[in-house]
Amino acid sequence: MAHNIPKTPLLDELEKGKWPSFVREIKDAAKKSPMSADLLGQLERSYREKIGHWKHGGIVGVMGYGGGVIGRYSDLPEEFPNISAFHTMRINQPAGWYYTSQALRQICDIWEVHGSGLTNLHGSTGDLILLGTTTDNLEPIFSKLNAIDFDIGGSGSDMRTPSCCCGMSRCEWACYDTMAACHDFTMSFQDEMHRPAFPYKFKFKFSGCPNDCVASIARADMSVIGTWRDSIQMDQNAVREYAAKGMDINGDVVNNCPAKCMSWDGKELKIANEYCRRCMHCINAMPKALRPGKDRGATILIGSKAPIVEGALLSSVLIPFVKMEPPYKEIKDVVAKIWDLWSDEGKNRERIGEFIQRMGLGNFLEEIGIEPIPEMVSAPRDNPYIFYEEYFEEGDETEEEEEK
Repeated sequence: MAHNIPKTPLLDELEKGKWPSFVREIKDAAKKSPMSADLLGQLERSYREKIGHWKHGGIVGVMGYGGGVIGRYSDLPEEFPNISAFHTMRINQPAGWYYTSQALRQICDIWEVHGSGLTNLHGSTGDLILLGTTTDNLEPIFSKLNAIDFDIGGSGSDMRTPSCCCGMSRCEWACYDTMAACHDFTMSFQDEMHRPAFPYKFKFKFSGCPNDCVASIARADMSVIGTWRDSIQMDQNAVREYAAKGMDINGDVVNNCPAKCMSWDGKELKIANEYCRRCMHCINAMPKALRPGKDRGATILIGSKAPIVEGALLSSVLIPFVKMEPPYKEIKDVVAKIWDLWSDEGKNRERIGEFIQRMGLGNFLEEIGIEPIPEMVSAPRDNPYIFYEEYFEEGDETEEEEEK
């Protein structure tokens, strides 16, 4: 069917150069898929006219689920009939994005029969993305995915599919089992993921250490970032070995410490751990000499998002340290209170970070029953954005009253 592939002089420019090209992949798919062929034609026209020709046609999905399928329709159905409907399906990825070759083949086989054959591994949400199918094919795809133990993920105003780094499965810095936590939260909050009931989306992302390999601090409404609360483990002999092999300990490590809590006299490295910001720079620079402490857990942060209505937000500290042990009841209890408050008081399409900005963090903490603490800062070692009020018991007098 290669002769049905339209001419695309503008898209052809994107095939030039040494990098992989999505245009080349769509053209390969178009040899078998009429949907992919029409997709090329519409995309070329969009590039030529500088107009996107997709429209959202309302809610479409599988029976019993309110999320997981994103309805897409062409506004040129007469010209490109094979993509008059071109829905996207989000598939819940396994924790850590571990697949067997057999599982991937099974998914691709299903998609070649019932969809365009185009996939995206993975979207920024975390899901495995299947691009382009019709409304009639949604139920057969869902049924076949269930038969091989896959489920669809979240979309719309619900809990989005949780994602995590590979954690303890491959990384020596992981301070808790990210994959276990991600799987547990995914299974515990199935209703919240499949049936949208929030003012807007809510994302969990689990990072095993402050290196934050899933960028949770910038992309998750609730970031769970591994950390430690004791001293960094240190091997002085290994530090001296780094120095002997040419590393400039002062220039490359000590002077780059954001807390300025380190010193090196040529023989011994000292760290004032009470000032450490857990940035991991020194550990990354000298992995044979330094390791995270032994008392490990996670910091819970809240409120990040990309810019849509308001500007971008980074997550802020909510709980400075919690031990990450199943069934994670302490975190889940806080999550339930946050969701109840946000669902009752949040505006449409208002992320939790914007909600906190609007009502004030002090009011938010009071409503969810968490006491404000000095660690709740907008940036490490910065001014707290909690304003403390002084309360006087009956009979107490202020200094001003005493002066009178």
